[in-house]
Amino acid sequence: MSLQFSVLASGSTGNAIYVQTEKARLLVDAGLSMKTIKKLFLDAGCCGLEELDGILITHEHSDHIKGLGALARKYKLPVYANDKTWSAMNANIGTVDDAQKFTFEMESVRTFGDLEVESFGVSHDAAEPMFYVFHHEGKKLTLMTDTGYVSDRMKGITKHSDAYVMESNHDINMLMMGRYPWSIKRRILSDHGHISNEDCGFALADLIGEQTKRIYLAHLSKDNNMKDIAYLSVKQTLESKGVAVGEQVSLYHTDASEPTELIRL
Repeated sequence: MSLQFSVLASGSTGNAIYVQTEKARLLVDAGLSMKTIKKLFLDAGCCGLEELDGILITHEHSDHIKGLGALARKYKLPVYANDKTWSAMNANIGTVDDAQKFTFEMESVRTFGDLEVESFGVSHDAAEPMFYVFHHEGKKLTLMTDTGYVSDRMKGITKHSDAYVMESNHDINMLMMGRYPWSIKRRILSDHGHISNEDCGFALADLIGEQTKRIYLAHLSKDNNMKDIAYLSVKQTLESKGVAVGEQVSLYHTDASEPTELIRL
């Protein structure tokens, strides 16, 4: 079995991504109810929840950990997060047995069966947010959302991936004209907020390599973005940088309530 994944849900209302190989089955974040995550697993054709080797947490915001405690308790699953994230989220996930709690520090690598997982820091208003790169038999999958910008260091770790699940959070005009108070708009636009459609495209232009084939636009704002706007904005930005969308790489939507198919790299 090659490296496979499904973006089960992505958006401001909840996030969860499934990754598997022949010998590893992992869930990244659990930002929806246990009932919803179970349904998404079935809809996407993933393994049974009891077959998971662990849950990797990116940061403590509720749209990433809402169902974590319930899942961990019911299925006795190992949970991996860095120390600062553990401290920040402990009070919000209920009682989880200490034997199920594992530390996965930023900018380190852990091996799960035949899958190597590399963590890297992002810029977001959380205790110590980090995302992951998955390596398996020469294939590379990068997950990167919830960041206010993409630094050169982040680019160095994630460049030339076969596939990206990449934040394309907001359209700047929709955000500025929308109903959010200025304090929230300022937070979203800050270096510790979320990247816009246009900035997603500029970052991807620096990341794409010859083997990059798939880009999944993720964590779209319910109020400040639309799938078609995100797609067109990222496409236009990439093409302005000489990337042939539809020929060199393909762009795909993700959804807040429906999973992608189980994608094979």
